[in-house]
Amino acid sequence: MIIRPRPHWIRLLFVRRGSLVHRIYSQQLFILFFSCAVVMAHGKLFLWKVPLNATPFSLMGISFALFLGFRINASYDRFWEGRKHWGSVLVEARNLARMALTAIAPIQEARPFVLGLIAFATTMRNQLRDQPPTHLLQGLLPQDVLTRLTNARSAPTLVLVWLGHWVHACRQQQHIDPLVAQNMETSLNALSSALGSCERIASTPLPFAYSVVLHRSVYLFCVLLPFGLVDSIGLMTPLAVTFVSYTFFALEALSDEIENPFGMDTNDLALNAIVASVDASLREMLGEVPPPVPQPDANFVLT
Repeated sequence: MIIRPRPHWIRLLFVRRGSLVHRIYSQQLFILFFSCAVVMAHGKLFLWKVPLNATPFSLMGISFALFLGFRINASYDRFWEGRKHWGSVLVEARNLARMALTAIAPIQEARPFVLGLIAFATTMRNQLRDQPPTHLLQGLLPQDVLTRLTNARSAPTLVLVWLGHWVHACRQQQHIDPLVAQNMETSLNALSSALGSCERIASTPLPFAYSVVLHRSVYLFCVLLPFGLVDSIGLMTPLAVTFVSYTFFALEALSDEIENPFGMDTNDLALNAIVASVDASLREMLGEVPPPVPQPDANFVLT
């Protein structure tokens, strides 16, 4: 995710990071050179004058704008839904840690459970980003649990099972009031629901045919547009077509990028920072010094 102060409006015109220029650079060059060729040929294709004007493109442009708007709204809905589920992970982890720390004394007895909550957020991040299940889990779980996670297909689920066993054991030993234990089980269910919802987003992309139709339509529109403008604006045709194509290509690229919000693209969710926030919150509740707050890199990207 790009985190930076909003630049001055003049500087904002020339910002590259976040503009998706690097993703559509070759497409823009193709449209620019093709438009120049159309101008040089005076709108002819193999000596045949293409009888187009700007009228049909104004109608098609409105349709494509609505189509692209629907596409990017669908992608952003997935992005925002993923962010809400990760927000619920943070809230429920804090609730569980608070209940464990206030229901059990001394604090050392609840520490393994609180570290297990950090491990859950970490394994959830690892699974959504196709990273090794035990990545960055050192010191958060008992060794026997770590061994089970090594080749697990759903490491966060196994962590939830371990957390549930911990709550059940404390209840059996009468370290936790039954009502508090029931509330903790409800929060564990909420964590499981957030995990399942994020897995649904990650494993169910938007229909491929939808992307194909949009991609072909945008290219066809941008390729035909120079023929409709060359007789009216002449040498300005490449500039106008390149500007219009930038809008279409950038919106299409952005919708593709945020369709899976859990990846490592510059506009995806900053899952490392979210997990670090969970880690810091829970370690402070344990009375420990939290790690430093993650900061964006030199390109203002927060992973």
